[in-house]
Amino acid sequence: MFDKVGKFFLEVKVELSKVSWPTRQELIASTWLIIIMTVLLAAYIGLVDLVLSKLLGILVK
Repeated sequence: MFDKVGKFFLEVKVELSKVSWPTRQELIASTWLIIIMTVLLAAYIGLVDLVLSKLLGILVK
């Protein structure tokens, strides 16, 4: 059983050496893109929520 676990971790190490990791610049650019898109999506959802709640308030009156 321990042989299988050791073999598994060895294979994981081999596979991780094949991974094409992003450069620092690519990582920073991707992170900023995700942050900006998250903020924009949150603003959009907040705006839709505000509009729908106002419409519902008008209809309930």
